Amino acid sequence: MLYRPDLANNLFVCTTCKHHFRMHAFDRIAMLVDADFVEIGGEVVPGDPLGWTDKTSYPQKLERDREKSKLTEGVVCGFASIGELPVALGVMDFNFRGGTMGTVVGERLARLFEGARERRLPVVVCTASGGARMEEGMLALMQMAKTTVALQRFRDDGGYAITVLTDPTTGGVSASFAFQTDVIVSEARASIGFAGRRVIEQTIRQKLPDNFQTAEFLLEHGAIDMVVERGALRELLVRLLDYGAGARRPVSPAPANGFAPAPAPAATS
Repeated sequence: MLYRPDLANNLFVCTTCKHHFRMHAFDRIAMLVDADFVEIGGEVVPGDPLGWTDKTSYPQKLERDREKSKLTEGVVCGFASIGELPVALGVMDFNFRGGTMGTVVGERLARLFEGARERRLPVVVCTASGGARMEEGMLALMQMAKTTVALQRFRDDGGYAITVLTDPTTGGVSASFAFQTDVIVSEARASIGFAGRRVIEQTIRQKLPDNFQTAEFLLEHGAIDMVVERGALRELLVRLLDYGAGARRPVSPAPANGFAPAPAPAATS
């Protein structure tokens, strides 16, 4: 049994088994930034493009999720600083429709990448998603292409981006922008994949390893760059952001002190 205030003080990581509980988007933002987060895209909210109806209409589902999560959509985007380094930050939240990517999630992320490109800022995106949002059909699937193009435009212009994979990151998010950044970090023991384990086993008719689709499995097979405990995540991001900023600083001319390259010999006939 865990006392909730103690769990919150430990960044929602179990003090006994080190299990990383899922975090609310604003709890994660508070954990990472220097108390200067300015949200963008909050005015963009979902409609009901397909007129979806099953036992509950899509607008009713959205309203229920707003009440439960205290969010307007499955991602919160904005500008802040981490360790006094300015950054564009996007944080997905599994509490809002399972973190599924619909038209508004795609639009907010695209605006984040575009805003970062215009401001010449690095981007950090923390993912948590169950895939594309079925209530928006093909429009939701199109967000895979939309976010990919926005991220590629940002990177083509010299942008530097970091993904932080959290539990779970699956479906269309893992198949698009989440694995297309410069550095891919995962929280320890996070579940990461595309299709579900049972679907894969039934398709290939093979038994998968017990640790399949975990952060540690992906690291072992070279799919991600590093796995980090949540308590060390902010410090790691500061180092990565500082490295990215340094890699883009103009290089000063070499001093004429013996370490500069020797002039090329004159051509002889």
